[in-house]
Amino acid sequence: MVTGAARNIGAAVALRLARDGFAVAVNHRSESSAADADAVVDAIREAGGRAARFQADVARPAEIDVMMHAIGEALGAPAVLVNNAATSVASSVSWLEITPKEWNRVVEANLAGAFLCARAVYPAMKQQGEGSIVNMSSVRPLLGLPGNLHYTSSKAGLIGFTRTLAREVGVDNIRVNALIVGAIKTQDETEYGSQAEIDATLSELQSLKRRGEPSDIADAVSFLVSPSSSFITGQCITVDGGWVMS
Repeated sequence: MVTGAARNIGAAVALRLARDGFAVAVNHRSESSAADADAVVDAIREAGGRAARFQADVARPAEIDVMMHAIGEALGAPAVLVNNAATSVASSVSWLEITPKEWNRVVEANLAGAFLCARAVYPAMKQQGEGSIVNMSSVRPLLGLPGNLHYTSSKAGLIGFTRTLAREVGVDNIRVNALIVGAIKTQDETEYGSQAEIDATLSELQSLKRRGEPSDIADAVSFLVSPSSSFITGQCITVDGGWVMS
């Protein structure tokens, strides 16, 4: 089960896990992203894999319950959960300009959604005797970048969530890890400025002088849910081309 899998990083993760042999539940939030989610499902099926699309807002428990039942009927109980769904904030906003409503909207989608989805898959993982959860955090909490405090706080929360949940469910042979994601090149990033300016800025910040691609994140997820990482849990692995070194 990959949340927010209609586009960008989520789509790349879904495609990679399908290539690894998983049947993939492609989650998307709204009707506006249905066509993109269908395209991901079609690509997986055309390559010989199994996948299906499931619409649900991960911040709404009732919608998650309906989705989980549908996933079980169509593909079987999830052994892997990738908490990728998130509300992004394109323009930098001062913390004094963030309304309580906007704060709650971002935190519910980015942090509470991960909690609700993990709680939903836990019974099946416990029954299976194994499972793997991967949460998508960000370099922003490590850098302390100003602006968008609600988004940064939600991603910082995922670090604590990952480490604590790993302690909670390790006894059930369920592993929980996080990726601290750097600046990944996506079709939406031009909201932050021209492509040339973005590329030049990141080239100065990163040790590796190429842009990160969604496939770089997908490859890391593939490792974290594979038997090769069976003794790794509670870890937050930074995938950022050498931007943050702490």
